[in-house]
Amino acid sequence: MFPTLQAKLTRFEELERQLQDPAVLADSTQLQQVQREYGGLAKVAHRVREFNRLESELGTARGLAEGETDPELQEYAREECSRLAEQHLVLKTELEDLVLAGDAATRGSLIMEIRAGTGGEEAALFARDLYDMYQKYAAIHDWKCEVMEFSPSDMGGVREVVFTVSGEGAYRHLQFESGGHRVQRVPETETQGRVHTSLATVAVLPEATEVEIEIRDEDLRLDTMRAGGPGGQKVNKIESAVRITHIPTGVVVKCQDEKSQHKNKAKALRILRSRLLELKQEQAHAERATQRKLQVGSGDRSERIRTYNFPQNRLTDHRIGLTIYKLDQVMLGQLEEMIDALLKFDREERLGQQPQAE
Repeated sequence: MFPTLQAKLTRFEELERQLQDPAVLADSTQLQQVQREYGGLAKVAHRVREFNRLESELGTARGLAEGETDPELQEYAREECSRLAEQHLVLKTELEDLVLAGDAATRGSLIMEIRAGTGGEEAALFARDLYDMYQKYAAIHDWKCEVMEFSPSDMGGVREVVFTVSGEGAYRHLQFESGGHRVQRVPETETQGRVHTSLATVAVLPEATEVEIEIRDEDLRLDTMRAGGPGGQKVNKIESAVRITHIPTGVVVKCQDEKSQHKNKAKALRILRSRLLELKQEQAHAERATQRKLQVGSGDRSERIRTYNFPQNRLTDHRIGLTIYKLDQVMLGQLEEMIDALLKFDREERLGQQPQAE
């Protein structure tokens, strides 16, 4: 049963062997990649192992119950069958839910991109607020965040920020944040108290592994440049900034957050790999021509998915028609009610499209 989950267990066991390989342990970059994928698969792999063990023990107990002639031993075997069958049913239901969750269940890390849209400096300030909101939400769940690219605005906002979020369940919970986030509030620069509407866009990219997306050196064009900065002593005197162009697709990634060109290149390749996976997933979605409202992992940045109305303390998700009147708490990272509703809606849609889990 559950061939897709069994395949994940097989991959997990392969990663276990790699973590004992001296060549992998000696290569810090490869080791980190293996550890990230291993951590993302761990929970599912352990549950599948437990399911396989229960199936084996249940089969043995049933054989004893049917073949045993001693009444006492037969009764014991029947009781054991009943106990194991109960555990088996609970775990089977759990694995069915994991199948419905799809790829999101085993991805432990993602790359999130937040960009200021229409609205000038106010849009940049709102983009910064979104960034802070997600950072606080990640902290609540003990997820690790790492900034890949950060471009501030003149008034303390953010023109663009790219960062990773790693931890158990991170991608599953944040996968539906891609799209346009609209804010309605009185900007700090507004002197007459008028409410303005601005926009920031969010893209959530599942962090791809080298196994999923292979990047050949001959498909890349690498450009280096001096990292931009506010001037004075902070101006980078060496060409540490990196821009990578993936020639077959035209996808361009730039990274300048680190002082080391080597580190910027490594970060840029991580972003590039995830954007290529996003592109691959978008093509798969298009081929299936699904009508689902929640395009899991599609990274659609054009759709307006949510409105943040500060005067009314209101947050509305337009995809599922949910409105919450505690925007102040949401901006402090308390996103559970909204995200739980999105996960529930997605599960119901998947159940509607898949009468049988496997």
